[in-house]
Amino acid sequence: MPTDLNTPTSALPVLPRAILFDLDGTLADTAPDLAAAVNRLRAARNLLPAPYETLRPFASAGARGLIGAAFGLQPEDAGYEVLRVAFLANYAEEIAVHSNLFAGVPNLLQQLQDRGIAWGIVTNKAARLTDVLVPLIGLGHAGCVISGDTTAFPKPHPAPLFEAARRLSIAAEECWYVGDDLRDIVAGRAAGMRTVAAGWGYCGQSGPHAWEADTILGSPTELLDELDRCVISVS
Repeated sequence: MPTDLNTPTSALPVLPRAILFDLDGTLADTAPDLAAAVNRLRAARNLLPAPYETLRPFASAGARGLIGAAFGLQPEDAGYEVLRVAFLANYAEEIAVHSNLFAGVPNLLQQLQDRGIAWGIVTNKAARLTDVLVPLIGLGHAGCVISGDTTAFPKPHPAPLFEAARRLSIAAEECWYVGDDLRDIVAGRAAGMRTVAAGWGYCGQSGPHAWEADTILGSPTELLDELDRCVISVS
């Protein structure tokens, strides 16, 4: 796509050397399996399943978000930890039954490879789950995979993003970070990366327009359009 002649070059983003992605709600639609795991908890307590439409927006927040949506409990509440352990056990047993890459993601990742742009995954999912899920859904060729317990601090701390950049041997400021949760944007901004809100993802209750991301996109395909608008750094 040619550069818009009415857009000053100085206002266009610089072409990244790497793009880092959140996993749940950004590369992969994992909400069906996450929702099923929490509804198995409800069934074990003789409760009706929570509607999928109610649970889906909280999928990127993992156990904290889904238990909150399904049971109205927060981490500091009595009974939460028992539910969290059981939820994770349920999820581990059926981690990729209905989970798939979002439409357009396989082509996006192939295009990045063809353009010589590295890519990796930075998720808050624990490594024992990430390491199982990633190859099952076709992401085993990622340049790096950083889980929530890879570094001392998970997102929104920038440490996982710095670690991903280090593993790719690319400066953090030459990376973009794409995610569907506020903490993704906070982490990316703190790491000095250009931030992209994945509007096709789960996006919580507030929605990406409140996050102050550098860019909000509606589909993975739009990320390729955004790359076409970029200028090449001469520094």
